[in-house]
Amino acid sequence: MPAPFLADRAAVDDAHALIAQHGEEAGYAAAARAEQYRVLGNHIHFARWRQIERLITYLSVEDVLDTVH
Repeated sequence: MPAPFLADRAAVDDAHALIAQHGEEAGYAAAARAEQYRVLGNHIHFARWRQIERLITYLSVEDVLDTVH
């Protein structure tokens, strides 16, 4: 699984806030926000929340996914 693209630090902060609020359900909360923006036709915020959802999924994996130095 490749590391997700993050446009800015705010995406990490939003992912952290969702994890703090929703725990294991944080990915679903991010997906719900992405879906809300998709329905509204706001493709920029849709893509942003999809990337945050991917970040939350990436952080939830317990295996080492990349090179460790």
